Amino acid sequence: MRVVAIGGGTGLSTVLRGLKQHIAEPSRAPSVKPAITFLSAIVTVTDEGGSSGRLRRDFRILPPGDIRNCLVALAEDETLFAKLFNYRFSSGIGLRGHSFGNLFLTALTHITKDFAKAVRLSSEILAVRGEIFPSTLSDVHLQARLKDGRTLYGESRITRTSTPIKRLYVTPRRSKPLPEALSAIRSADLITMGPGSLYTSLIPNLLISGIAEEIANSKGLKLYVGNLMTQPGETRGYTAADHLRALHEHADRKLFDGIILNTSPFSATLRKRYAAKRAEPVVNDLDRIKALGVEPILADLLAEDHVARHDAQKLASLLLNLVARRKPRPP
Repeated sequence: MRVVAIGGGTGLSTVLRGLKQHIAEPSRAPSVKPAITFLSAIVTVTDEGGSSGRLRRDFRILPPGDIRNCLVALAEDETLFAKLFNYRFSSGIGLRGHSFGNLFLTALTHITKDFAKAVRLSSEILAVRGEIFPSTLSDVHLQARLKDGRTLYGESRITRTSTPIKRLYVTPRRSKPLPEALSAIRSADLITMGPGSLYTSLIPNLLISGIAEEIANSKGLKLYVGNLMTQPGETRGYTAADHLRALHEHADRKLFDGIILNTSPFSATLRKRYAAKRAEPVVNDLDRIKALGVEPILADLLAEDHVARHDAQKLASLLLNLVARRKPRPP
């Protein structure tokens, strides 16, 4: 089957890490079923903070951080390249705070004069199992209109707001997507979005011209992987249905057939750690989800460590089995 995963941040990397194990080798029968013949990732490029933000301002390139995370997640030898690409310089004038992977992508972009080509060449160098596309090659920035009437500019300010967000925009408004990204969506048997920061990792992809339309028109199975926790500022107090509603409102249409929801209980220690940051488990309000025309799909998906994350293997198996049980698409 053909799979497209859309998002950004660590959530998209988690999904890709699980799906990677299901990619069929061209020369032999798949060792894991169901098998993926083509895996594509579509990644948001609106980051303005940290190493990515500095490189974006200094070298006039798209932010490489989320792309770097996807490269590492899909690399053939993930352990080695995770150490190398995620290595962060702790000293050095101009180097401190930068990760090696971000610098690598920056250098390759300047050599090729093409960010998308730099990502493609990096994928070849790392023997990446899949394709990675930035959602756009335009220099896009986020703009949020808050419920109190104020407007915030830039991802960094939006993530820190304590006022609910009414509407998100990207500037320039008519930014074009990569044709390869639209083609991947068009031919996909499965399209996933999330988990990830609602307003800074997920919705920005839907604001790029053509992406929401292609998802809505796709005959594949379209699934939103719900977040485990709310985020202070962006989604404080949001239920699972609130996340869905925001996605559909910004896409100006219904997108998803189903939403993946975790049923595993959180430990008291983890709840306390998140409560200190004014975050809490997302409430699965099933009746409101069904009223939106979306099917809730419940599963034990929590991989609890020091943070709340989805179990990559369990999630990938669930996603692919849901597609496998569907009536096959006509060729």
